[in-house]
Amino acid sequence: MENSILVDIVATLQRLFVGYIPAAALGVFIGFVIGINGIVYQLFSRLFQIPNSIPSIAFLPIALILFKENETAAIFVIFIGVLWEIIVETATGIRRFKQQDNNFSVAIYSIFKALRLGMWIAWFTVIATEMLAGTKGLGFLVWNGYKANNFQYIIDAMLYIAIIGVFLDQLIDLVGYILTQVAKSER
Repeated sequence: MENSILVDIVATLQRLFVGYIPAAALGVFIGFVIGINGIVYQLFSRLFQIPNSIPSIAFLPIALILFKENETAAIFVIFIGVLWEIIVETATGIRRFKQQDNNFSVAIYSIFKALRLGMWIAWFTVIATEMLAGTKGLGFLVWNGYKANNFQYIIDAMLYIAIIGVFLDQLIDLVGYILTQVAKSER
């Protein structure tokens, strides 16, 4: 396990960021556009709840049929799962920003809440896609441990998953906290 763990960590993080970063950027932009106008918000925030209510991993069979390649399918599933959550949460945050006299700290807090939720969805999704359709990555390691009936192998991989997941969450939380504090001090 030690020899390949770095390769598997890099593979997982690569899939994660290739799906997450474009979804986060597009989701914040669309969420901002929706949230800035009350009528548009009322229409689209409810409409976007429909795809947001579908667990992202449920898109995997469709993605595999469409793309016929596991790597692209996994990235698409991460992207699509993250996109809706960030749109909905960002739009809600921008509405609060508008209702609270354009308080930037409210907008920043809400956007980073959306980014954190999106990261958790992306993290769960990348691990699940690797378990179901991966040839490398941390999820693949867990599944291989199961197939080899190696309990220790499973636990070790799960510890890496937990440590990296918490680190990513706390990193986004810290950046959001700092920016929120800066916005409060400027007010």
